[in-house]
Amino acid sequence: MSASPSGHGTSRTRSWWGWGYADSHPDDAECVAMGALLPGTLARPLPIPRVADLAIARPGVTPPSSLAHLVSTDPGVRAAHAMGKAYRDIIRALRGKPGRIPDLVARPTDDREVADLLDWAGGQGVAVIPFGGGSSVVGGVEYRGDTHRAVLSLDLTSMDRVLEIDTVSRSARIQSGALGPVLEEQLRPHGLTLRHFPQSFEFSTLGGWLATRAGGHYATGRTHIDDFVQSLRVVTPAGSSTSLRLPASGAGPSPDRLFLGSEGVLGVITEAWMRLQERPRHKASASVAFADFTDALEAVRVIAQSDLSPANCRLLDPGEALLSGASRDGSSVLVLGFESATGRVDDRLASALELARAHGGRVGAPTANGGTAPAEGDVPADAAVSAWRSAFLRMPYLRDGLARMGAVVDTFETAATWDRIPALIDAVRTEVGSAALKATGHPATVNCRLTHVYPDGAAPYFTVAVAGRPGEEVGIWDDIKAVASDVLHRHRATITHHHAVGRDHRPGYDLQRPEPFALALRAAKDALDPHHILNPGVLID
Repeated sequence: MSASPSGHGTSRTRSWWGWGYADSHPDDAECVAMGALLPGTLARPLPIPRVADLAIARPGVTPPSSLAHLVSTDPGVRAAHAMGKAYRDIIRALRGKPGRIPDLVARPTDDREVADLLDWAGGQGVAVIPFGGGSSVVGGVEYRGDTHRAVLSLDLTSMDRVLEIDTVSRSARIQSGALGPVLEEQLRPHGLTLRHFPQSFEFSTLGGWLATRAGGHYATGRTHIDDFVQSLRVVTPAGSSTSLRLPASGAGPSPDRLFLGSEGVLGVITEAWMRLQERPRHKASASVAFADFTDALEAVRVIAQSDLSPANCRLLDPGEALLSGASRDGSSVLVLGFESATGRVDDRLASALELARAHGGRVGAPTANGGTAPAEGDVPADAAVSAWRSAFLRMPYLRDGLARMGAVVDTFETAATWDRIPALIDAVRTEVGSAALKATGHPATVNCRLTHVYPDGAAPYFTVAVAGRPGEEVGIWDDIKAVASDVLHRHRATITHHHAVGRDHRPGYDLQRPEPFALALRAAKDALDPHHILNPGVLID
């Protein structure tokens, strides 16, 4: 099993301040070596922060005796629930300024306890921040402000069971606090899988995926968690909501759509019926190198508009390919992968490679597998694909290492229609690079990859790295983020494709959202959360 930020379910210790497990972070020597690649970084890494060095105030409120057994006031537990895992969060922790630390952390075990906690908090003016794995990178699980008497972090990870499996309809009723590995372990004996593997898979929960409309690893087809939902159960301060479990319905606006992506501001998702799939047995993959990134974009568009539906269709620009080890000759690299539970996929891969060749692609040696997959999301691959996958899983840890060297390192993602993609990518590279240079005095690296592709568009994902100024990293990050958000808005691209809105993307979301919809959302908030205690400041005021 995996773990919550307090170590729930495993003997390994989760880092309270950084990504993942504490024993997987780069050591000082590796941090220094990475810092040497960015001129202007620190000579020595910032020390790993300690909870003992934080100024943690006494809780501003005491729960009633009927709820006391669910609540912790331990400083380490509270610190681990103070924020998510964005660069902004990491550098604040490294600088000893993690923001408002919750007064209490509660771990309910069923719906009744969730309802009781919400009822008490509403009466006491206590803000409630729903918390899954804590992997938010948009400020989605922290409290900002001072309008509430106290802050309660509502950790759902004790509600982590697969309650029921319908093998005939191929679906399961699952509690929302199940972390990715915990969920899959319970489905595996039935030969089934949810097949949703975000980069945060190990450290995020089903409820978090639903509340943020998370995107998974797979590039086409069912890319978002929305596509897997049959029904939801949600506990709100105004009562509980359970939608009818159906394969499809045309009966008015969907109740599930009200809560999918609501980021905990309307209620707490406690369980869901989810569509499952047979575990894939047949896999094939290959990489394709392109001398020209524009040709690569066109090849990906053609593949996305075919009926081939690759499981992986990830395009890396030259900088991203170099960073991941997929290419060292300045080529862009397309990572292609196919999988199936019922039949071999070699022909589909061959057809995709022909399309890539027609646009100037140089194909690596394809590999295939007719046996059982060794792990979730694991596609047998040539060297470039293997290098990319290793870098993909390691990257958040390396980001934290660069943060210790005083670098400003972050990612942001978006989506736009194909006709806008080339100009959008060029504008982000140019304007974000210029903003980073202006803010720091140092040249920045701005890389791009496509993570998801659709017949009508794609989701570019950008990585920005630049040496910061000691003590001013958060301000620099804010400046760069503001410029990036402006570029996205001008090019009619979404403020987020799969990382959610949280507090960091709120200005961009306000621009993207139609005002009549904002009016309806505010009315829903007033009706379901009359005391406005749920995740204040997210999505709406």
